[in-house]
Amino acid sequence: MLTIKLAKVGKTNKKMFRIVISEKTKDPYGKALEILGSYNPYSKELKVKADRVKHWVSQGAAMTPSINNLFITNKIVEGKKAKNSKPGTPNKRKAEKVEKAKKKEGEAKAQVEKAKAEAEEAKKAATAPAPETLVKTPEVIETPETPEEKPIE
Repeated sequence: MLTIKLAKVGKTNKKMFRIVISEKTKDPYGKALEILGSYNPYSKELKVKADRVKHWVSQGAAMTPSINNLFITNKIVEGKKAKNSKPGTPNKRKAEKVEKAKKKEGEAKAQVEKAKAEAEEAKKAATAPAPETLVKTPEVIETPETPEEKPIE
């Protein structure tokens, strides 16, 4: 199946793209059936042979989602824009990692709450008199002195 796709050309930090038509499974940087144009992502400049694109599409060639969106934006072909990426399920390991982090965060919050409660108790204990200081002194019962008990001089 033939596909219209982007092939990267240019320098490492100054990319430019060729718009080529080639077999879907073939490397886009290899040999192409035809070069249909070029695209500069920095200046958003698109140079394309619109009649050749329409010819290949009429012959049954497909377009990658990014090319499809690019052509629709520049009104070379008509239609709806496609999603460039498929929504997927999150990675299991990543989900486990997130769950573990949430669990640790919950435990940390519980420890902080416990420490706050202990601090409050300590504060209350410091302001209230300790139970040991409230020891009652025994009452002294005074008995009347009897004449027999006279102090010795």
